[in-house]
Amino acid sequence: MQKEETKRSCLAVILAAGESTRMKSSQSKVLHPIGNRPMIAHVVDALAAAGISEIALVLGRDAEKVEAAARHPAVRAETYIQKERLGTAHAVLAAREAIARGYDDVLVVFGDTPLLTQAPLQDARAGLAGGSDVVVVGFMAADPFGYGRLLVENGELVAIREEKDATPAERAIAFCNGGLMAIDGRKALGLIEQIGNANAKGEYYLTDIVEVVRAAGGHATTVEAPEEELTGCNTRAELAFIERLWQQRRRTALMLSGVSMLAPETVFLSYDTRIAQDVTIEPNVVFGPGVSVESGAVLHAFSHIEGAHVGAGASVGPFARLRPGANLGPDSKVGNFCEVKKAEIGAGAKVNHLTYIGDAFIGAGSNIGAGTITCNYDGINKHETRIGENAFIGSNSALVAPVTIGDGAYVASGSVITQDVPANAVAFGRARQENKPERARLVRERNAALKAARKKAAE
Repeated sequence: MQKEETKRSCLAVILAAGESTRMKSSQSKVLHPIGNRPMIAHVVDALAAAGISEIALVLGRDAEKVEAAARHPAVRAETYIQKERLGTAHAVLAAREAIARGYDDVLVVFGDTPLLTQAPLQDARAGLAGGSDVVVVGFMAADPFGYGRLLVENGELVAIREEKDATPAERAIAFCNGGLMAIDGRKALGLIEQIGNANAKGEYYLTDIVEVVRAAGGHATTVEAPEEELTGCNTRAELAFIERLWQQRRRTALMLSGVSMLAPETVFLSYDTRIAQDVTIEPNVVFGPGVSVESGAVLHAFSHIEGAHVGAGASVGPFARLRPGANLGPDSKVGNFCEVKKAEIGAGAKVNHLTYIGDAFIGAGSNIGAGTITCNYDGINKHETRIGENAFIGSNSALVAPVTIGDGAYVASGSVITQDVPANAVAFGRARQENKPERARLVRERNAALKAARKKAAE
């Protein structure tokens, strides 16, 4: 059976028009990434998870980029530009056209709270469904200094008191305003339009809606959320703090799903990292966007993986780099100080150490010796190297693409291969070795004489 609030229509107004002055940045703060994704995209994800499909974006700087970052397949978003900065209530009224459509619920959220989840949104809407005109989401602060305090009496929110205006008794209250608010959609415009600006800054504060509601005989209530979820971002230091909280959350979720991390605090994940159970991750592994890892794989220390797929039972690193397009088959290996880019590594194939594989296909069971490189770039175009199954590429070989090495073929160590190698053939692509007897002694004697002559000349 559906909860009552999910049957109600809802508009979420996302406030993201701030100048981001304290970020000291050339771009809007909501575009700064958490888990390699813009902050505002995390907020939209939470709204979508809560079943909210209508969003009004209130934007200022970088409006087109922010709008693009907020796109979500399950959400229809409209953009409204806030031309003046006259407070949060003024910002919400920038979306007047959308609010006036008469939704049952109107949620006001902020674009810089990327740790938000669906639970507080659903709880706030449940409060509206239960008869409240306004529901404010609060949190129990570990250190309430600087936050507006929520003054609750007999279950009713009677006021939001700012730190500077609070009495000593009110400052002792730890229940603080988290900023997120739900408003009865049928009354939202009328309530917000009554908010005045009789304050030191001459701005219209959305928190004053509590007084407006109570003066009209309405009901204002609160719901509680974890402090972490309502954490906003204004500075680079706060951005790093939120990133740390987000990473902790994702690491914990993965470990609870069956992933082993030897030093989880050193592993860094992306918003879309997908890791199956029974994967082991050693210290200092970094995941860029677009990575999936199948069961039983081992990711050794100090590896960097982006845009890659790691098959079941595969081994990566230590000190390996998988770049976009790397696709490792089951039980394959990419060892220490190797780099793989846009390449298929077949089942059981081994790229053991000190090797670059780019724009390539390596068949199942093949072995790539240390120091081998695929020479895939001619200065203008990229070319492909194809290596068949069970082939053996000797150490320190250069494979000049486009080139194909057949099934079961051998390439001698130190070869430069510029032509295709047939299946089961052995290829030598190096100059013939020639030894010069006693030549080393003569070279040493010559060098010693030159050194002596230079020393004498310097005297």
